[in-house]
Amino acid sequence: MAESAYCPVPRLIDPTTTAIREVLSGRRTGLRSALLFAGPAVIASIAYMDPGNFATNIQAGSHYGYSLLWVVVVANAIAMLFQALSAKLGIVTNRNLAEMCRDNFPLPLVLVMWVVSEIAAMATDLAEFIGGAIGLSLLFGVPMMVGMGITAVVTYAILLLERRGFRPMELAIGAMVGGIGLCYLLEILIAPVDWPAAVTGMAVPKIADLGALTIAVGIVGATVMPHAVYLHSGLTQNRAPARNPSERRKLLSFSNREVVIALALAGMVNIAMVMMAAAAFHEGHPEVAEIETAYHTLTPLLGAGAAAIFLISLIASGISSSVVGTMAGQMIMQGFVGFRIPVWLRRLITMLPAFVVVAMGVNATDALVMSQVVLSFALPVPMLALVYFTGRREMMGEYVNTRGLHLAAIAGCVVVLALNVLLLAQTFGIDIPGLA
Repeated sequence: MAESAYCPVPRLIDPTTTAIREVLSGRRTGLRSALLFAGPAVIASIAYMDPGNFATNIQAGSHYGYSLLWVVVVANAIAMLFQALSAKLGIVTNRNLAEMCRDNFPLPLVLVMWVVSEIAAMATDLAEFIGGAIGLSLLFGVPMMVGMGITAVVTYAILLLERRGFRPMELAIGAMVGGIGLCYLLEILIAPVDWPAAVTGMAVPKIADLGALTIAVGIVGATVMPHAVYLHSGLTQNRAPARNPSERRKLLSFSNREVVIALALAGMVNIAMVMMAAAAFHEGHPEVAEIETAYHTLTPLLGAGAAAIFLISLIASGISSSVVGTMAGQMIMQGFVGFRIPVWLRRLITMLPAFVVVAMGVNATDALVMSQVVLSFALPVPMLALVYFTGRREMMGEYVNTRGLHLAAIAGCVVVLALNVLLLAQTFGIDIPGLA
């Protein structure tokens, strides 16, 4: 059995694994027992609450009010589907997606996929690192470089929890996910939300103009993250390997429930981001498009408390996303080419481009947007590979995708890839017939 890329230090006995075994065998029941299975989807859900989402959702709410909330709902449904497929691949095969690619595709293709996936993981991590630094810089009034240094230290400290097993890391990330959710619960309680308009925006598809289409493409294109699709299979592959078909079915059942709950929370956070921006900015400040501007505008509109909560959620998002990005990069490297590098070196490799970008004076929000463009190039790799593997009976056995599920996954690929092509075309000024 391949060594898990998530927990590199071998352990003969892990208390959480032992407890999970007791639940699978029927010797332990109850809500606390079910919570033992929470972790992988919670970690993956961070990808859907990263600083890139902050920028896109602020633009959606400030420019178009509540009318693009339905896009967030659709994007979240697609994300649920692909994260569930990724988790299933790890549980059924005890292999992660990168390892499956290495074992089943020609070497030249594997190397190309590895390079593209590593670039995507690093681009994601760079944006998340900068996002955390922006929050620290604005909240405490320190220079961006100092904020980046603090982010680096805190991120590395959290990554060291991995040495103690998978549960401490899951609990740490889960606490930050809960913190982000709490922050946005407070934000929508503070902001004067138009609830009837919000419900209508979630239920009725509407694209007002080409600008709305551009933002909608950005929302969907940045939702299904390549590194999250890779990582989820790695988080489930060796967490508690099934010893028989009964245990495997139970693991899949718990996994599917966790994916729905964790991704629903991530979706609600994104919905709350758009609602907060719509309530605070749409009527009087529709020009707000950057994180820094949003913070400075929130203070006179909703008070210093609302602005501080916004920054706290951004810091939690940036730090936790940066941790998860480093984990995904390690797993991708180990899965594709069979070796890993020390966490401190991985962290350094990701940090250096971010320091260079800030030192050059590049606008931080622009850097976040460009990272999403890089991800658009990389997204087809894990999505199509995942649909291919989970649709093959010789690999998945009785757990192969049903016809309906397979068609839904293909449809999800078509939607996301088509919108990403449109996003790239608009980014580089290429006219699309009928949309110009």
